[in-house]
Amino acid sequence: MAVVAMLCVQLGLAASVGLIDDLGSSGAAWLRLAWAGVLMLVLVRPRLRDYTREALVAATALGVATGAVTLFFMAAIARLPLGTASALEFLGPLSIAVVRSRGAGRAWALLAAAGVVCLTQPWSGEADPVGVGFALAAAVCWAAYILLTQRVGDAVTGLGGLAISMPVAALVATLVAGPGVVGDLTPELLLAGLGLAVLLPVVPFALELLALRRLTAGAFGTLMALEPAFALTIGLVVLSQVPDALAVVGVALVVVAGIGAERSGARTAPDAVGAETGRGAPAPA
Repeated sequence: MAVVAMLCVQLGLAASVGLIDDLGSSGAAWLRLAWAGVLMLVLVRPRLRDYTREALVAATALGVATGAVTLFFMAAIARLPLGTASALEFLGPLSIAVVRSRGAGRAWALLAAAGVVCLTQPWSGEADPVGVGFALAAAVCWAAYILLTQRVGDAVTGLGGLAISMPVAALVATLVAGPGVVGDLTPELLLAGLGLAVLLPVVPFALELLALRRLTAGAFGTLMALEPAFALTIGLVVLSQVPDALAVVGVALVVVAGIGAERSGARTAPDAVGAETGRGAPAPA
């Protein structure tokens, strides 16, 4: 589920390049999140009385983190190659992996970090500094997103948590970017935004929530190292962004680290039971 989610994210980002040209990075992010919020409300139809106070607070916080990571990352890919932006954003999940993992799990996280360094090649000095700043801000928000997604997934059954977080994320994006782009919308752009919202964020965020019911936060964070590799590959195939030999080595390292994290990062049986019933407390990673 995590791997499919990452593929959807990177395909959605690559497909959003045209939308960025028409609406700007923040406008494209707003349109996708607005449609995602509407879709989740229609499909899940949440009733507030079915949520505890703690679940509502966590889902609202998740919505804020979701809106922020989307806006920051869209701003980053408007200034950086997709693979570079994704590698920098991975520092958020990597931080969780290093802090939450032990033994072999931490070793996989460090191997993934080496791969990300090969992908980004920070010594080259070619990256746009503003784009790097946006990508690092997205990394912080992504770390919060992972922790909050696991908490919400454990507290609320099904996709009920996303039915709260997605509309909140849409409101955050509306406050930041909505007023400036409403006048530029056309029926064609609205339809394109709807299709992109399904590809990103509706499908991948739902899959990530389900995956975090089965993986520790540390293992999930390390597994996210595969995303820069997917980004590099999709950037090559879809956007003609050609990587060098060192970047290819980086891809190999993060792939190996991601496989190792997945094999060693299953959550324990009591955690799984709690997640399925919706009554489990957030599990230690």
